[in-house]
Amino acid sequence: MATDSAMFASSRRRQSPSLEAFLSPVDLSDVTLLQTLSSTSSEILSCFSDVRFSFQRRNTRSLIRKVQVFAVLLQHLAPESSLDPTAVLCFKELYLLLHHSKFLLRYCAHSSKLWLLLQSPSLSSFFHDLSKDYSTLLDVLLPVDSLCLNDDVREQVQLLHMHHYVDDNNDETLRNRLYSFLDEFENGSVPNSEELSFFFFEKLGIKDPTSYREEIEFLEEQIKSHGCDLEPTRSVINGFIDITRYVMFLLFKIEDGNEIKKQRKRLISEEIENTFTTTLPKDFICSISLNLMNDPVIISTGQTYDRSSIARWIHQEGRSTCPKTGQNLVDLSFVPNLALRHLTTLWCQVTGLSHDSPKESLPKVFQTRASTEANKATISILVRNLAHGSELAAGEIRVLTRTVTETRTLIVEAGAIPYLLRLLKSENATAQENAVASIFNLSIDEANRSLIMKEHDCLEPIMSVLVSGLTMRAKEIAAATLYTLSSVHDYKKAIANADGCIEALALVLRNGTVRGKKDAVYALHSLWLHPDNCSLMVKRGGVSALVGALGEEAVAEKVAWVLGVMATESLGAESIGREETVVTGLMELMRCGRPRGKEKAIATLLQLCTAGGAVVTEKVVKTPALAVLTRKLLLTGTDRAKRKAVSLSKVCKGCDQKTQR
Repeated sequence: MATDSAMFASSRRRQSPSLEAFLSPVDLSDVTLLQTLSSTSSEILSCFSDVRFSFQRRNTRSLIRKVQVFAVLLQHLAPESSLDPTAVLCFKELYLLLHHSKFLLRYCAHSSKLWLLLQSPSLSSFFHDLSKDYSTLLDVLLPVDSLCLNDDVREQVQLLHMHHYVDDNNDETLRNRLYSFLDEFENGSVPNSEELSFFFFEKLGIKDPTSYREEIEFLEEQIKSHGCDLEPTRSVINGFIDITRYVMFLLFKIEDGNEIKKQRKRLISEEIENTFTTTLPKDFICSISLNLMNDPVIISTGQTYDRSSIARWIHQEGRSTCPKTGQNLVDLSFVPNLALRHLTTLWCQVTGLSHDSPKESLPKVFQTRASTEANKATISILVRNLAHGSELAAGEIRVLTRTVTETRTLIVEAGAIPYLLRLLKSENATAQENAVASIFNLSIDEANRSLIMKEHDCLEPIMSVLVSGLTMRAKEIAAATLYTLSSVHDYKKAIANADGCIEALALVLRNGTVRGKKDAVYALHSLWLHPDNCSLMVKRGGVSALVGALGEEAVAEKVAWVLGVMATESLGAESIGREETVVTGLMELMRCGRPRGKEKAIATLLQLCTAGGAVVTEKVVKTPALAVLTRKLLLTGTDRAKRKAVSLSKVCKGCDQKTQR
């Protein structure tokens, strides 16, 4: 029977060209092709025959049955069989169908239950298309005489061929019920808690807190991975995330979510450590630069490269072909390979290698009324637990205020602040840190700052954490909280006058982590901006701490800029100028810093000379190597640095002329 590739045209249209190019077998001998098909079908059966699929059960069973029949067919073909061209074409098509079957079964086996339910129409369509492809294949394959099938095998294949696709309506019923809960929240009412709990616990089979967290994380990952190209929309999925979180707190006692995440991360790290050696996996290497990919992206041919390398290949070198395949690029846009980026980051963490993973801001997800109502219901449970002294509730509020920014106002309105302030005095280090972090997250929203400050004696517990917190991290978060609160001008004076505030910020600046040092710098700078606080900053060691931080590479640029701002006031310039190490610290930044750091350093030196008086100016001008560094900036600095260098040279020249007289 004569045939050609046109027999499978409908199948080809549904397949990704890059995927088909990857999967299509090269010119294999008949024997090798049959062996490959046999091993692939055996692999599918061994991986998925015993899997209990949560959804698409009828479709997955039917697909596995098809693979079983083809496995039997392949086993009964004589190894030395001579296949005619029609049979070869059919078996090459079978190669593709088996791989598509494996991908679809793996997807259904490893995706979250809620995601599978939401994707039920699409998945049913995929199964239906795949079933039609198998039928098309059998239409062509059964009449082929060269197969020499025995009667038993031929009967099994014919029965498979006569089987008609039947959709599984149970999944669609559950999906509609899930959407009905979303509609109730969208209409402003909270569904019956017993019905909601029964649906998630019994119908969906999500029966423990860990499973709920995994469901939430999986849905969040879909939003991150797919961006705007998502069905249902990101807002709808976000609504289901919020409902799932509500049901979790409705059903179970609050657990330490951070500890659960740490344990899971530990297990993932151990798995990666056991899977990969310390040798860099080849899949993590960009084939252009031959280095580890920091920002892997997929191009139109389906290949992955590091963003900087492929961008240089296309835009700077003017090429329009794929470096690996040589194919013309029909589209010059890039799609982030988030899965590979995640793997490379984890691998680097396990092996201890540095990895500069890009921080990509994702589009903001529009909050529907359903999300808002579900979050209100969740917050009501958490605040109620907080009021009864639950320290773990503070941990959940910390996570919620960090990941779902829209909840911040809702949490304040629910009355959580007094209970969080009370927890700042806890003897439990984790509870204290969670409470102060929650307050910090709440204070990020400008509207909440006045509500926090209106609480009776709110500064006292925050200050107690800053001064004598149980961990350095808690002290650092307290410093960050004071920075956000002090961004309101009316609160700067009260915060600066709080007992031990400036001294404690100075200690964090000296002894904290890099993040803590930055928060302390921001806080001290913010407090200085109130005129009544300037003398207090000098007296209580704030200025000295900032000058000392010039020696800290991670914060030196920011400190130089802050000192420049402070030096615009004569009090600031004079007090900074009195510090022994200020000029040498700024000179070191001019010598070794980045271009922007050098610019800020010379600008601050110039400002000290301008506002600091003769004594400070003389101290700056007489510093060895100043002239050399200034001339260097005149040649290599930024435009602003060059202008400052010219001005500082004039100041030096003026001082020299006065000395000569």
